[in-house]
Amino acid sequence: MQPPNFTQEAVAEQAAGLPRSIALLFAVACGLAVANMYYAHPLLEAIAGEFAIGRAYVGIIVTAGQICYAIGLLLLVPLGDLFDRRKLVAGMMVSSVFGLLAVGAAPNAAVLLAGMAAVGLFAVVVQALVAFAADLAPPEARGRAIGTVTSGVVIGILLARVYAGMLSELAGWRTVYLVSAALMLCMAGVLLKVLPRRTIRAQAAVSYTRLVRSLFVLFAEEPQLRIRAVLCLLIFTAFSILWTSMVLPLSAPPYSLSRTAIGLFGLAGAAGAFAAAKAGRLADRGLGRRTTGWALILLLGSWLLIGQLGHSLPSLVAGVIVLDLAVQAVHVTNQSAILALRPEARSRLTAGYMMFYSIGSAAGSIASTMVYARWGWSGVCLLGASVSAAALLFWAIAGRKRHAA
Repeated sequence: MQPPNFTQEAVAEQAAGLPRSIALLFAVACGLAVANMYYAHPLLEAIAGEFAIGRAYVGIIVTAGQICYAIGLLLLVPLGDLFDRRKLVAGMMVSSVFGLLAVGAAPNAAVLLAGMAAVGLFAVVVQALVAFAADLAPPEARGRAIGTVTSGVVIGILLARVYAGMLSELAGWRTVYLVSAALMLCMAGVLLKVLPRRTIRAQAAVSYTRLVRSLFVLFAEEPQLRIRAVLCLLIFTAFSILWTSMVLPLSAPPYSLSRTAIGLFGLAGAAGAFAAAKAGRLADRGLGRRTTGWALILLLGSWLLIGQLGHSLPSLVAGVIVLDLAVQAVHVTNQSAILALRPEARSRLTAGYMMFYSIGSAAGSIASTMVYARWGWSGVCLLGASVSAAALLFWAIAGRKRHAA
């Protein structure tokens, strides 16, 4: 079965390309949306304490959103290949507001997890925006456009921890989500007014079921998509292993850091934003695979520094910088590679790829807290290093097979 064939104005590259002002707006919108998934990281102790969630299972707070993020990727993002992305993006942002309000007002753990699930489901607006940006950008600048938008994602992830830690200290953790709901509502209005209309006309009526089913056909037909998706799963498993569990040793003796101080560790990963922009430019020059390889080597090496947490906070900071730089470099080269495959299916390609991000993030979140509860920080670092080594080995084997073919 072939994926639906579209003849659409959206596929044709616009002469005007992607104006820098729109690219920056995309980056800000992505930053706000993705931050909703990461506010909980420095707040885990406070949230778990209020709802009596055991330390070994505290990762479920993050995992609930990640699982529903994967569902949103499958069921919502492909709609960008069928409907006006402008309205789709604004609608998902407004829907996320209700999830944020549920978290901020949750009276018990069940409502909290339901709100986190809704937040995760509609946070996939980030991927709709990435596909939108790739569609607007001319081929020779697509990597740079993706890098710019992804820089916003990286900054959103990092500042989410700083913002959540500081605001929760001042006004409680619930305020973090209530303020975010207001910001998302404002951004939805701005996007609806500013984003260009991208009308997509299908040659024949295409059912929603067929549209979703075609996503799996893309996996069967595109080996590059399969390779990059597996890399995505592994790097974001490693990423989540660090960021979900790091709050536990930092908040315990001998450090006993406040939520604000823990949130500031997010600033250490700012290098990831620069890596995203640089990796996009390298991908435009045809150096995507080489960039991926070096980044994976850095990812593995970062765990040597992260493992020094018990002896040196500066070593942890250095390790966080290296890990974030490596993960974002691989992520951007992955996206540049897959979004060049089929212009008419960019939303579905993005959705399929990012499903592996969600699976990896969820697995890393729940596994890291369980490992920490039993084997401490050394066990977490060994887990992260093993996943990173698996990513490097997979990249080497996959590259060798492609060259031998």
